[in-house]
Amino acid sequence: MEHFDHIFARACARHGGEAALRRLIATPVLSPAELAAIPDDRWLSSFTMSLFQSGFVWRVIRDKWPDFERAFFGFDPHKMLLLDEHHLERLNHDPSIVRHAKKIAAVPVNAQMVLTLGRELGGFGAFVANWPTTDMVGLWQQIRRHGRLLGGNIAPYALRRLGVDTFLFTGDVGGYLQHHGVVDAALGSKKGMSQAQAAFNTWREQSGLSLSEISKTLAFSIG
Repeated sequence: MEHFDHIFARACARHGGEAALRRLIATPVLSPAELAAIPDDRWLSSFTMSLFQSGFVWRVIRDKWPDFERAFFGFDPHKMLLLDEHHLERLNHDPSIVRHAKKIAAVPVNAQMVLTLGRELGGFGAFVANWPTTDMVGLWQQIRRHGRLLGGNIAPYALRRLGVDTFLFTGDVGGYLQHHGVVDAALGSKKGMSQAQAAFNTWREQSGLSLSEISKTLAFSIG
């Protein structure tokens, strides 16, 4: 496996030097205490935003997000559990949001996921804060298993938006991992994710960078 120093040097050469690259890869990462303090409604909001952005124009979803917040009662998970067929039907005809029946129906399911996973620790933020950073793919899998339509990069993007240190399987990152033989299985498979996690753990030890910074450096190192 390529040493991270070589990856970093190549990315620097392609993007204007070390100072420029460090500006490009800088990613806000919260402490465990800060993550634990994020209320459940913000996690559900972030998961829902990523879900609706998937396969759609991200800017349109961002621009409409205040209307999403209004339509979904601020994404209070307990209120989302009370949505019945009448409420869902009304949302499916609300012109102020992007109307997608399957994604709208996933919100109550994901609200239950947030509440279930956070119950023992006093909130979903505490659940995330206590998860080992050496097994981020395990966190993705837990979220996908208990939620709905949260596979692929949907959960990782939602987590990173709120300050969780995680890598992403973007096209460039996935291309690097496969082209350089870091993984020899599909990235969505258990084996592929395990191999990728092991590589990111090694690169973090070599570089001292966050998983998010390493992920971005990989993307900037190719092209």
